[in-house]
Amino acid sequence: MRKQFLGMAASILFAASPLIAAQNITVKGSDTMVILNQRWAEKYMGAHKDAVVQVTGGGSGTGISALLSGSTDICASSRPMSEKEKADLTAKGGTAIEIPVAKDGVAIYVNSKNSVKELTMAQIKDIYTGKITNWKDVGGADGRIILYSRENNSGTYVFFKEHMLNKQDFSPMAQSLPGTSAVVNAVSRDPKSIGYGGAAYAKGIKFVAVKADDQSPAFLPDENHILSGKYAASRNLFFYLRAPATGDLKKFIDWVLSPEGQGVVSSVGYFPLKKAAAKK
Repeated sequence: MRKQFLGMAASILFAASPLIAAQNITVKGSDTMVILNQRWAEKYMGAHKDAVVQVTGGGSGTGISALLSGSTDICASSRPMSEKEKADLTAKGGTAIEIPVAKDGVAIYVNSKNSVKELTMAQIKDIYTGKITNWKDVGGADGRIILYSRENNSGTYVFFKEHMLNKQDFSPMAQSLPGTSAVVNAVSRDPKSIGYGGAAYAKGIKFVAVKADDQSPAFLPDENHILSGKYAASRNLFFYLRAPATGDLKKFIDWVLSPEGQGVVSSVGYFPLKKAAAKK
């Protein structure tokens, strides 16, 4: 009986061993990137049966906090880490390793019924800081502008504030929503609204073309204009690590940067790095 029990125990341990040996990689952060990260994880795990890639969102700030605490392998961020955040990571024994993984543009969303087709950078800033409050002041129909924004732990929020508002404060009338999908949904339901977010989120709304100033041409956040840098709010999307990647983590990141991984970028609606380099 004892030999039989030991044999059973050994077979259970043998059966469990693939789980023990499984490669477990965690990715946490940007809500802008969460769909892209999920697609990468699905494709990678489909081709690497022992890999386990766990993806969660919460915003770029949440991902950076997780990187600082050591509770994620990869921080996904739609903005660069600040010098203070990098210094905080160094103080905790890490080194911020920055890896661009895709290109994106912060798009300006309006309702499909809105007649406004283009805005200057100055007009966008004045709208979101509360200086312009009526659509008629930017060529639209008479009506109060309803502002939708992202929450302040979002990398898109930080990028928008720094690059579009010149670091000025948002209007207190701006309504913060917990993700880009929520902003798109709100704008799609409200003809007088405006929002912003990743260029891959385009269901039920339309993009406004953006002009650097009154004399400049207006550009939409499409592939050509984002990859060439003509679109004013083009940006990189990043992975951040605490140390140079090794082992299974390096294999995953190498795959993300490979032609197959960058093909996933295009399928989701963002723009691959190699095309960006070719444009330049």
